[in-house]
Amino acid sequence: MKVRVWDLPLRLFHWALATLVIAAIVTVKIGGNALQWHFYCGYAVLALLAFRLVWGVFGTRYARFSSFGCSPSAVIKHLRDLKNGRASSYLGHTPIGSLSVLVMLAVVLLQVTSGLFSNDDIDSEGPLVKFISKALSDRISWSHTEVNAWLIYGLIGLHVAAVGFYYFKKKNDLVTPMLTGDKEWAHIVADVRDGVRDTWVSRGAALLILGACMLGVYYLVNAS
Repeated sequence: MKVRVWDLPLRLFHWALATLVIAAIVTVKIGGNALQWHFYCGYAVLALLAFRLVWGVFGTRYARFSSFGCSPSAVIKHLRDLKNGRASSYLGHTPIGSLSVLVMLAVVLLQVTSGLFSNDDIDSEGPLVKFISKALSDRISWSHTEVNAWLIYGLIGLHVAAVGFYYFKKKNDLVTPMLTGDKEWAHIVADVRDGVRDTWVSRGAALLILGACMLGVYYLVNAS
C-alpha cells in the first residue's frame, strides 16, 4: 500500500535547498558579477533553513525532529543490519538518514551564517561584516571558503552515494517518494496506515511560516 510520508512543504524545501546550494556553488566559482547571485542564494537558503527548523517542530509527523531516531544505539544497530543484510523498515528517515539530515542542516546553516560576516578582500562582503572587526571577518571568511565549503562538498557526495547505495544495493528508491510524497509500505500498522495529513491547511501554514522567515532574513541582511 502507498502511504503519504513526506508532505508537500518538506518536498519543496528539499529540492529548493538542493537547487540553491548548487546555484551558490556555481555562482561563486564564476565570480565577478555572479557573486551578487551567490549572496541572493545564501539569503534564500537561510530563509529555507529557518523554515525547516520551525517545520521540524510544528510540521507533519515525519518532518518533525522528534521522529528522528538517530541515537547512537539506533545508528549502530542500523549499520549492523546493513552489514548483515537484514531488512530494516523505516517509514520515515532511517537512523543514518536522520543523522545525515541533522548534520547537513547544521553545516549549511553554519555556511550561510558565516557568509553574512565574510569578505573577499576585493569588493564583496557579507551584510553583517560592519558589525565585527576586519580580523574576525577574515577568520570567518577563511572558514567559509576553505573549511566549511569542503564539508558541504563532502556531504553532497555522501548523500548522492547513499541514495545510489540504497537504490542499487538495497533496491530501495529514495528519490521517487521525495517527488511524490508517497512510499510503498508492506507493513500494515494501524498508526501509520493513513500516513501524514498533507492538507492544504498545513500547506497554507507552511507558506505563512516561510513568508515570516523570508521577512526575517530581509530585515537581518538590511540591518543598519
